[in-house]
Amino acid sequence: MSHNTFGHLFRFTTWGESHGPAIGCVVDGTPPGIALAETDIQPWLDKRKPGQSRFVTQRREDDEVQILSGVFEGKTTGTPISLLIKNEDQRSKDYSKIKDQFRPGHADFTYWAKYHGHRDYRGGGRSSARETAARVAAGAVARKVLAHLVHEPVEIKGALIQVGSISASRARWDWAETERNSFWSPDAEVVPQWEALLDRTRKAGSSVGAVIEVIASGVPIGLGAPLYGKLDADLASAMMGINAVKGVEIGAGFAAAALTGEENADEMRIEDGKLKFLSNMAGGILGGISTGQDVVARFAVKPTSSINQPRKSINTAGEEIDVVTTGRHDPCVGIRAVPVGEAMMAIVLADHLLRHRAQCGLE
Repeated sequence: MSHNTFGHLFRFTTWGESHGPAIGCVVDGTPPGIALAETDIQPWLDKRKPGQSRFVTQRREDDEVQILSGVFEGKTTGTPISLLIKNEDQRSKDYSKIKDQFRPGHADFTYWAKYHGHRDYRGGGRSSARETAARVAAGAVARKVLAHLVHEPVEIKGALIQVGSISASRARWDWAETERNSFWSPDAEVVPQWEALLDRTRKAGSSVGAVIEVIASGVPIGLGAPLYGKLDADLASAMMGINAVKGVEIGAGFAAAALTGEENADEMRIEDGKLKFLSNMAGGILGGISTGQDVVARFAVKPTSSINQPRKSINTAGEEIDVVTTGRHDPCVGIRAVPVGEAMMAIVLADHLLRHRAQCGLE
């Protein structure tokens, strides 16, 4: 009943708290013989780590990963892979004043109630987004599994497509642009608008939410299973399990409710002897099984709950209080959620690939 593990054949368990000595994960189910080193994992952690712009928390963490087990002479052995990331820049004193207070929007109250008053209040402890670094490390291993088992490369890309009420333009979409700005935005022209919004938001001591889109191309046909092993259901679970996520959609998602049957149906034709879909409203998944099209998922991240504005709450003694959260916090936590979403996409695909191989084999 620990519920700290995700996945079936490819699975990982994360451990650690925001202000503990370290965080990490144990990845199980990786096939043997895959070349793996810290240098395969570190670039993905570097994308997620804090302190890279004025629009994210200024907590300074190198997020250097260490492989403690499961790799020998540069290759996976098939045994559990243990990954360690040390915490280096904790400021636990920032939280001493609110250790007996419940911050609105945070998991303080629910953790306190569920675990009978036992919780690590420093930085949110286990509920902190700091835990997502371990997911990104596990996602890097998943990418290696995908590259090892799939002939055609599976490419996973994420982008920030909305900050607050300001959205990126599909007409100006350029994937290369996501590597040229600190927002992972595919639309260069919207970046100055987001910067101005977040500057105003930070100065006001407030925060805003965001929407992230993750696309996987080159996904083999046949991943997923009806009825209780659907690929889209597991993707929704993976994305919804990311800290601060409050909504997930696949393909057209909620917009499908406004479409007609003609508009929503992904028509098919044969082109050069191969199946071609004329649209992708289904997000690359039909009946819970991948179609070979791009797998498309989006998730909404709520505004960061740690804000420097007084909010009505109570404390552990049941007294009514006003809470003001100080410390270093993201005015929009969604910015650093992009590599986390990519990692969870990779993890789900690797898991389903191994499950598909076990039942049906691979071509």
